[in-house]
Amino acid sequence: MQCLGAEYLVSAEQTRQREWRPQIYRKCTDTAWLVLFFLFWTGLVFIMGYSVVAGAAGRLLFGYDSFGNVCGKRNSPVEGAPLSGQDMTLKKHVFFMNACNVDVRDKGFGPTALCVSSCPEKQLDTLEEVQLFANINGSFLCVYSLSSFNYTQSSSAESLCPGLPVPPSKPFPLFNRCIPQTPECYSLFASVWINDADALHRILSGIMAGKDTILGLCVFTFALSLAMLFAFRVISTLLVHIIISLVILGLLFVCGVLWWLYYDYTNDLSTELDTEKENMKCMLAFAVIATVVTVVHLALIFILRKRIKLTVELLRITNKAISNCPFLLFQPLWTCVTLIFFWVLWVAVLLSLGTAGTAQVMEGGQVEYKPLSGIRYMWWYHLIGLVWTSEFILACQRMTVAGAMVACYFNRNQNDPPARPILSSLFILFCYHQGTAVKGSFLLTVTRIPRVIFIYIYSILKEQCSAWSRGESRCSHRGPWCLTRHLHHLNQDAYTAAAINGTDFCTSAKDAHTIIAKNSSHLASVNCFGNFVIFLGKVLVVSFSVFGGLMAFNYNRALQVWAIPLLLVAFFACVLAHSFLSVFETVLDILFLCFAVDLETNDGSPEKPYFMDPEFLSFVKRTNNFNNGGSHGHKASLPTEEGTELRPIVR
Repeated sequence: MQCLGAEYLVSAEQTRQREWRPQIYRKCTDTAWLVLFFLFWTGLVFIMGYSVVAGAAGRLLFGYDSFGNVCGKRNSPVEGAPLSGQDMTLKKHVFFMNACNVDVRDKGFGPTALCVSSCPEKQLDTLEEVQLFANINGSFLCVYSLSSFNYTQSSSAESLCPGLPVPPSKPFPLFNRCIPQTPECYSLFASVWINDADALHRILSGIMAGKDTILGLCVFTFALSLAMLFAFRVISTLLVHIIISLVILGLLFVCGVLWWLYYDYTNDLSTELDTEKENMKCMLAFAVIATVVTVVHLALIFILRKRIKLTVELLRITNKAISNCPFLLFQPLWTCVTLIFFWVLWVAVLLSLGTAGTAQVMEGGQVEYKPLSGIRYMWWYHLIGLVWTSEFILACQRMTVAGAMVACYFNRNQNDPPARPILSSLFILFCYHQGTAVKGSFLLTVTRIPRVIFIYIYSILKEQCSAWSRGESRCSHRGPWCLTRHLHHLNQDAYTAAAINGTDFCTSAKDAHTIIAKNSSHLASVNCFGNFVIFLGKVLVVSFSVFGGLMAFNYNRALQVWAIPLLLVAFFACVLAHSFLSVFETVLDILFLCFAVDLETNDGSPEKPYFMDPEFLSFVKRTNNFNNGGSHGHKASLPTEEGTELRPIVR
């Protein structure tokens, strides 16, 4: 099978022009990983289909009564349950007949639930008041088999109607339930329905109770990411200072609010529910993590504060490169559309997993749904699908940007730019590099944290051995070195090398690491400037989104585990911010990798001129002077040895 790719091959005539063009290479890349991803998604689709069939997300979304009817919709009858199968289109709230009954805790199941059109907002002391409420509001608080006329006439009304007095209640978005408002009833109701629920049920209830807040925060994150995208297009020194100041304020606000909430939870004597205790534990964990992250970011900002001018100039050069292919800025839009579609599908399947169960008719014609334990525990597999697929979509965006920018960089005639570079890059990606994106998204996600840890350990051991041995090899750090050697080259530059050479992910990662290491004196310090400021832009978006989530979710702390919805908001904010701002990060990394290849193959002479922009070359020279102590008159030099013909990255 012949696959399109990109190789540095030149003909005799092209040797004079020093042109680069995509050629044919022999095989598609990482097809085994593409097959693995296909099999993984086959299992995911099976879970989706089975959960939709066996689950009933409508019960979770709208609430349901004790007789197998979902409130707010027309229902199908359940065999053996005479009061099931009713039309509840106008009855959208769930009312509990004996929410204040102390015996509820001992029975192990909740009171009889009914679908009603409205909740009683005032206390009802007699059956006459219950009957009057039904006649005026059309909301029947007794079992469906008893008509409102017989509320005061039938001898069985006492057992079929709610216990008196009926406490005032208020509709709450937690499954559209009527929540009792008196303190003693509220406490008992919450204890039965929240503490007796399993962890997945509480998590889902938290997501459903905060679904509007989550959606609103996602829209806010989208708008903030879009604003940051345009801010980086018109970057200036003042704007960078503003971004850094906002990042510091955002991190401090989030950190302070988390510690304040934890202090508020620990000093709240009414904290009795499992949800409140879980929220308190999560607040402590969040506060500690946020404090560490804030301290690290403040230290990095302090260290790199003197390089702001160089960073602004570097980002302007990046914007100039983007101007050659301006439609790259629209890539995050289709990425976000794809991500949002996938996330909506993922949440819908999660709701179905949480409600998967079979109807069982109990005594008195009531219906109870027994959960399917096997399908409910598949949410771990579903969670892996969320992370891997999201990373895969972002990897596709990076490879698209990389292919387009490589074609624009290695174009000698600036007056004749490549025709449709983005469409060409998309064609190569979807036809021949899907396996590369699959493998890269998996490996980078799995090794991201271990890679940072082992590189840090290796650097510490290396410094200690240098100090102890004084040049003698009397200590060994071979183990961490081996792990670091294999993990260090796994980074986003592999996608760019794959776009340049058309090789598989691991080969491309090794090639990119090799050539960047050979030119690290020109690239290492320069590249981190821009990437760090772009990363601060992502931190700004995430911190303000999390801050908004903290303020919004804290209002309903008793009846929902809002730590999980907050984590979802943070995850969505990270992915959205990354999908927008990674365009600049990707272009920046591509420029430096192409720059390194350019140095390897050309020497700047008239016979072998550089492909790079003269402004970019001047910037790298001035940056080297800055790093090497330009005040002493030292001038950094670029390689001037005889170049070689433009070819694939040397292994």
